[in-house]
Amino acid sequence: MSPVHRTPQRTAPGDHALSSLPLLLDRTSPVPLYHQLARQLESAIEQGALAPGNLLGNEVDLSVRLGLSRPTVRQAIRSLVDKGLLVRRRGVGTQVVHSKVRRPLELSSLYDDLEAAGQRPTTRVLRNERIPAAADVAAALAVPEGAEVTVLERLRRTRGRPVAFLCNYLPAPLLELPTERLESTGLYRMLRSAGLTLHSARQSVGARGATAGEAALLDEAEGAALLTMERTAYDDTGRAVEYGSHVYRASHYAFEFQLLVRP
Repeated sequence: MSPVHRTPQRTAPGDHALSSLPLLLDRTSPVPLYHQLARQLESAIEQGALAPGNLLGNEVDLSVRLGLSRPTVRQAIRSLVDKGLLVRRRGVGTQVVHSKVRRPLELSSLYDDLEAAGQRPTTRVLRNERIPAAADVAAALAVPEGAEVTVLERLRRTRGRPVAFLCNYLPAPLLELPTERLESTGLYRMLRSAGLTLHSARQSVGARGATAGEAALLDEAEGAALLTMERTAYDDTGRAVEYGSHVYRASHYAFEFQLLVRP
């Protein structure tokens, strides 16, 4: 592994972060150089080393600074533009937009996934009370309609930006859910600490436009694209222990799928 060669040059305001990054390229690796560069830039954006608004310069400047060909730099930049992490601005150059949260589709909590990714999640509890179960909630939790359930509404943020509005329902007798604990940790952690073993879940993912209320909470325009997820989680006895209906900012959030070929 050898450090990328950088040629000293004048930098634009907000362009200093890239110059200080320890970018390393392995020219003997079978992994293409553009992919190595793109992955390191993406990691820097996800970890906050490259912040929204930082300028990377144009392709000519970047190729000279990094000691790479223009096509290599262009391909790396294009891949990150396609992911929504960078944007090209005429007369300005390439600029960091934001870091998109990427979450694998598996039985895990958003809080745990964000924390594992170094995203420093915070939570604001908007609602925590017991109500009679409506028909759809009762069906999901396999309880009688009108049975008492706990409803939680939470706004999840990372690096000060709202990323998700979470609505969860749980059978009321399941466990106590103090608001102060919900604002300092994840719901699934609280379930596990209460001795519940999450075993499986049924989940569906979709998309729709933001309502006025959701837009205000998530700092989006009304009608902006939101990802949706509905999930019913079961413990190791097959009992439904949680039903969630969540919305996520599509501009800041993505689900990742791993597909296997069936033999």
